Amino acid sequence: METHETIDAVGLICPLPVLRLRKRLAELPMGATVVLEATDRAAMIDVPHFCAEAGHHLADTQEAAGGRLLFTIVKG
Repeated sequence: METHETIDAVGLICPLPVLRLRKRLAELPMGATVVLEATDRAAMIDVPHFCAEAGHHLADTQEAAGGRLLFTIVKG
C-alpha cells in the first residue's frame, strides 16, 4: 500500500517547514510519498539539503499559484 500525504507548511518560515516534514516522515513507512506545500523561499534550499542528508528522495519540485512551492518527497 502506497502512502501519499500532503503537509501544509504555507505561511511558516524556516526552519518550520522542514521540521514538519521530518516529524511526519519519521512516522511513515519506507517508500511513502509526501507532498510538502510551503511559501518560504528558503525551502528551495532547505528541503533538498534535508532530503540529501536524511537519505530521502526529492522526486519533484514545482512552483504553484500564489507562490506556493510543492516538494514531492519519497521516504528513503
